Amino acid sequence: QVQLVESGGGLVQAGGSLRLSCAASGMIFSFNVMGWYRQAPGDQRELVAAITSGGSANYADSVKGRFTISRDNAKNTVYLQMDSLKSEDTAVYYCNIQWRRVTKKYDYWGQGTQVTVSS
Repeated sequence: QVQLVESGGGLVQAGGSLRLSCAASGMIFSFNVMGWYRQAPGDQRELVAAITSGGSANYADSVKGRFTISRDNAKNTVYLQMDSLKSEDTAVYYCNIQWRRVTKKYDYWGQGTQVTVSS
């Protein structure tokens, strides 16, 4: 079983910064993708940013230039540095790790951490 433990959420003023962390443990395949998703009340969960074990990253258009995703493969940990935060970034942020082995997809989620940006 794989567990994801997130930390770093909280309340911040618009224009401020927060850093989220997510540590994965358990039976994890080396070649994987770790990412951050978010879900605001009444909205669907959306991808914020993701990064492969090789270091390739992609971002939602709404966060490009403001958020930076990174990872430490030795620690199975992914980070999300969030700068220039806006009120519309307010959401529950979820960590995700996924990989494929042969024909099966493995997909695990963290419990979520609240990020609230006050205007």
